[in-house]
Amino acid sequence: MAFCCMFAGQGAQIPGMGRDFAESSPDLMALFEKANAVLGFDLMKVCFEGPAEDLTKSNVCQPAIFVTSYAAYLSLQKRRPTAFACAAGLSLGEWGALCAAGVLDFDSTLKVLEARGRFMQEACEAEPSGMIAVVGASPDQLKALCEATGCTVANVNSAAQQVLSGSRDAVAACAAKAKELGVKRAIPLATAGAFHSKFMAPAREKLAPVLDSISFSAPKFPVLSNVTGRPHSSDPGEIRALMLEQVTGTTNWAADVECAKSMGCSTFVEFGPGKVLSGLVKKIDPALAAVNVSDIASLDAAVAAIGA
Repeated sequence: MAFCCMFAGQGAQIPGMGRDFAESSPDLMALFEKANAVLGFDLMKVCFEGPAEDLTKSNVCQPAIFVTSYAAYLSLQKRRPTAFACAAGLSLGEWGALCAAGVLDFDSTLKVLEARGRFMQEACEAEPSGMIAVVGASPDQLKALCEATGCTVANVNSAAQQVLSGSRDAVAACAAKAKELGVKRAIPLATAGAFHSKFMAPAREKLAPVLDSISFSAPKFPVLSNVTGRPHSSDPGEIRALMLEQVTGTTNWAADVECAKSMGCSTFVEFGPGKVLSGLVKKIDPALAAVNVSDIASLDAAVAAIGA
């Protein structure tokens, strides 16, 4: 049986996340303390206590979800060492997957995600924009929505669910146009702005020199790219380029899951708060098994699911 490990994306954050892991192990408590030292602010306090409004700020949220997800990953490896056939993550979660595969070290990943989150938040504040989830649209309906409103596809979560990005006016127009076209559902999302679109171009530009200053290595096991839906190459320069492209490009989670399936993966283990990715895996293919590791109770369930 082959396993794919998955790392949660932005939006999964919740006050209290990570506390279980830190209190269960001095090593994991030290991980959160190290994150505080690297970042220069009390990330651990925000993770464990909130408030929620602080945790939703992108420059806090992105490193917070990464540290919590990485702590969950290390917890499983300590309890039941597992050789994963591949790793994947949604948006910021792809950085967690790269860290797990040894492409970047823990400190470097933290620095990247703090900067990435800060630059993306600045881009959101510079120009009003947003996102809308579209459920049950046919390819023709999706094309018509984009052509009529100027929105673009930000996330391909499954064949039945896509997320579009655009200006605030475009997102409002998209909701009305979807109803007119008979699309099953179109739900505006409570995001700071239009992620994975041209609106993030300033963030991409600012992130480039940060990534140039970071040492990248070849992955120790395959990491699936949100941009290509295929494993990253062993070339650090190509990995760096794709991770920059990911800021403004479409994230194709459905393609990542299909690629993992083609590599023999039948069980997907999600690390971090929430169960968003586990839910999407089941929507993509109900025959796949998906488990989440977000606290000690779910860790026990995941160990049982993986088996001896």
